[in-house]
Amino acid sequence: MGVEPEVGSIMEGKVTSIMKFGAFVALEGGRSGLVHISEIANSYVNDVHDYLQEGQSVKVRVLASENGKINLSIKKALPQEDNRPFVPRPASGPRPAGGAFRSAGGPRPMDGGGAGHPAAGNRPAPTRPQPVPPSGDVEFEDKLKKFLSASEGKMADLNRSVDGKRGGGKKRRS
Repeated sequence: MGVEPEVGSIMEGKVTSIMKFGAFVALEGGRSGLVHISEIANSYVNDVHDYLQEGQSVKVRVLASENGKINLSIKKALPQEDNRPFVPRPASGPRPAGGAFRSAGGPRPMDGGGAGHPAAGNRPAPTRPQPVPPSGDVEFEDKLKKFLSASEGKMADLNRSVDGKRGGGKKRRS
């Protein structure tokens, strides 16, 4: 067996086998290591075969080498501009009220907009949705109406059934 590869070094290797969880790569010096599926590409990898084939030459960075096992990364061996870490964009000003950033339990603003949208407060809020003009697909519209009607009926039956089981009234005596 060859010497242990130095952690952090970039080496050339050849893919010897592909598994669901990654790929084994033969390195110089007769050693082989594993490139885990999360270390293959900067994007989500569902199937290793989409990115690698057996016999393919790849550049890998040695992440760790312990107990004879070598952990490798293809994405960390990429040039730095392709492998830059995620840096969140700086905030461009106050965030609008509402959504996930609204304080829990607090009411929503009624002015029609948030702090980031001053012009939105000048528009009247729509009272109800505008009717959609017919699309020409009457068969679909009919199916949708039937579905909605059946769904509302089922929900009403379910609510009646649940209301009877909640036990809000007095208990019966035998």
